[in-house]
Amino acid sequence: MTEQTQPPLLQVVRGEPSAEELAALTVVVAALSQRRPRRRPAPVGAWRERADLLRRPLPAGPGGWRASGRAS
Repeated sequence: MTEQTQPPLLQVVRGEPSAEELAALTVVVAALSQRRPRRRPAPVGAWRERADLLRRPLPAGPGGWRASGRAS
């Protein structure tokens, strides 16, 4: 059987890195290749608040516009 040779994962183009430097670089490259997509945090704030869905209908008439604002 013939064994297929693969190109090296990393190739040093310039300089003479030590074995520890090559090991550190290999670990970083391997870690970056295994990255999972980052989960975005759920938005938090007044726009996400569900309490507004449970409030009573707004009154019509004098003061109705002022009553339509969000309660602090």
